[in-house]
Amino acid sequence: MERIRRNERMAALTKWLTESPNHIYTLSHFCDQFGAAKSTMSEDIDILRHVFETFGMGKLETVTGAAGGVRYRPCLSADATIAFVSDLCKELSTTTRVLPGGFLYLSDILSLHHLVSKMGIIIAQQFYDAEPDFVLTMETKGIPVALMTSQAMGLPLVIARRSSKVYEGSAVNINYVSGSSGHIETMSLSRRAVASGQRALIVDDFLKAGGTAKGMVDLMHEFNVEVVGTAFVMSTEKPVEKRIHGEKSLMIMDVDGDNPETLSVRPSEWILEMNQ
Repeated sequence: MERIRRNERMAALTKWLTESPNHIYTLSHFCDQFGAAKSTMSEDIDILRHVFETFGMGKLETVTGAAGGVRYRPCLSADATIAFVSDLCKELSTTTRVLPGGFLYLSDILSLHHLVSKMGIIIAQQFYDAEPDFVLTMETKGIPVALMTSQAMGLPLVIARRSSKVYEGSAVNINYVSGSSGHIETMSLSRRAVASGQRALIVDDFLKAGGTAKGMVDLMHEFNVEVVGTAFVMSTEKPVEKRIHGEKSLMIMDVDGDNPETLSVRPSEWILEMNQ
C-alpha cells in the first residue's frame, strides 16, 4: 500500500467520525484502513481532538474496555448554545406567529435544516449519558427536530402515529387525553418498531399541557420500554403543572389568551445556566 500522509489520514478520520456520530471505532479499525501503527493513530486522534475542541466542532471521546475505541459526539459550547437559542427567541417573538388556542407558528423554523440540526445537537448532548436506544416522536411537526436529535446521537427514529397503517403490520393502539383540548385521541405504534427492555428519548416540537407527551410515555410502558428523557423545542409557561415532569425545553413561551401583544419567548432556565 502506498504510504498515506498524515494530512490525508486526518481528512479521512474527520469524515468517518463526523458522519457516524456516537459510533465507537476501534484503533485497530483505523490501523487496518491506513496501514499505520496504533501509536501513530493515537497521535492523529489527539490532534483531531484538540482541533475539535478549539473550534467548537464537537468532542472526541476515548472509550475504554474490550469494545472500546474512539467516538465523535456533536456538541455546542455553552456560549454558542445560549446565543443560538436567544436568537431563535427573538425570531419567534413576533405577534403574527400567535395562533388560536395559545400556540405558536413554528413550521417555517422547523423546515430550516441548519437551525433544526443545532436544536438536535443541543438536545442530544443533554442525553448522551442517558444512553437511549432510540428517539421517539409523534407525527408530524416534531419529526424534523427528532430526526436531527437521532442523527446527532447515532440512533434510529421511531414515529408514533395517530392511526395504524396496514403496511406497518400489527400495532399497539392507546387512547390518551389531549392536554390542550381535553379530547380523547388515539396513538399507534407498530409492534415491530421497538423491543421490550429498550430505552427511549422522547422529542417533540411543542409542549402545552403535556397530554400528547404523556400519551407517548404511556405507549412506551405498553412496550416495556423505559423513557430516559423528554425534550421539546418550545413549552408554554401555563399551565405550570404539566402531565409530565422533568422535561427539557429549549424555549418558554407565554401569552395572555389569544392576545398577540402579550407574547414573550425566552430561553429556558437550564439553557441560561449552562455557562454558570
